[in-house]
Amino acid sequence: MLGALTLSLPFALGGESAGGEGTGIAVISAVSLVVGYLLIAALWYFVFSERARTRRKGGRSD
Repeated sequence: MLGALTLSLPFALGGESAGGEGTGIAVISAVSLVVGYLLIAALWYFVFSERARTRRKGGRSD
């Protein structure tokens, strides 16, 4: 599925990535970088937050 998306991306951009300006591919790259950093920040928060530390130390008593 990911391979098909990757192969169809240049066609979806109208051949921009093959030559020319490349604004579309630059926007996609910038958005993916921002989303990646947000995911890393969320993971960092949920792993190293005080609540997570407390849960790891005491365990869950469900």
